[in-house]
Amino acid sequence: MITRKDLSPQQAPPTRRGLGIGVRLLTAQTLVLVAGAVTSWAVAVTVGPALFREHLRRAGVPPMSEEQIHAEQAYRSATAISLSVAIGAAALCALAVTWYLSRRLQRSVTAVSTAATEVSSGYYAARVPPAHLGDDFDALATAFNDMAARLESAESMRRRLLADLAHEIRTPVAVLEAFMEALEDGVESLDDHTIAMLRDQTRRLARFSDDVSALSDAETHRAAIKPTWTRPEVLVRSAIAAHEDRYDAKAVKLSADIPENLPSVWADPERMGQVLSNLLDNALRHSPPHSTVHVRAHEKGDRLVLMLSDTGDGVAAEHLPYLFERFYRVDAARDRAHGGSGIGLSIAKALVEAHGGQITASSDGLGHGTTFVITLPVHRPK
Repeated sequence: MITRKDLSPQQAPPTRRGLGIGVRLLTAQTLVLVAGAVTSWAVAVTVGPALFREHLRRAGVPPMSEEQIHAEQAYRSATAISLSVAIGAAALCALAVTWYLSRRLQRSVTAVSTAATEVSSGYYAARVPPAHLGDDFDALATAFNDMAARLESAESMRRRLLADLAHEIRTPVAVLEAFMEALEDGVESLDDHTIAMLRDQTRRLARFSDDVSALSDAETHRAAIKPTWTRPEVLVRSAIAAHEDRYDAKAVKLSADIPENLPSVWADPERMGQVLSNLLDNALRHSPPHSTVHVRAHEKGDRLVLMLSDTGDGVAAEHLPYLFERFYRVDAARDRAHGGSGIGLSIAKALVEAHGGQITASSDGLGHGTTFVITLPVHRPK
């Protein structure tokens, strides 16, 4: 992970110049107060004396008398003093409140700006503290922190993905290079065994390349999904028929219980066949000889539920949340020995979600088998 120390001087947050938002807000509030004071004074000077003179007339004070002149002078003096004190006090209170709020607003905006600069420079651990200036600012801070956390997770996944890709490619390449050197040195001869070994490693590279491409297409929704009304029993039986020979070779029993009256699903038969194929391959790799893999289906509300259960290795509880992550392996050494690329379940998850469905996994622990559950809508989406 990139830290603050890793940021170069060119990547450091730039020095801010000019007036900040706090000063601008304080200046705007000052102009509002000045405009209000001038308006109040103008209204008091132009409207007040006329109204006061009318009240004196109604009270019986003779016009242009000494009483009227004295009363008007007293009114103007009292109005000027009270209005000046009121405007001054209001201005001081308003400026104090504005200064306090502008300071808090300035700190919050600066925190967001600084954190955004750090994130853009590659420091994804930057976070924004809650501003406590209302729901809008708190929502902004929460959204920014969620974004930074997702970017940090994506960067960590990217680094792990590159490491996994390098590891997956390194093994077959090393085997190919070793055999080529052995052939050049005359240690090995180009017999049927050597040719079979070389072909096996090249097929492994080709299969890995196809799996990575398929996962990329599925996760970015570029996979060609051509849905049609598909019978579940036809879908499952086709997948089982394609795997029967491999299951028989390992002495693993493969069975299915698919009722004939299940509703059709709006799905791509080829892509859903790919999903079932990946699940059956995974079950076969983790099932010892003389174990059982069973596929069954039933309708639940407006969803079709497909369940694939095996009595094989099982999965510990701490590994279940990560089964569908790319290149995640419960037992890395054993899975590589079995030829798994580590992305078959990721492809299955992406394709199922592309059909508007869900896939989950459950297990009672090591040695108790694993159950995968797929739910698909039985109605055509609008």
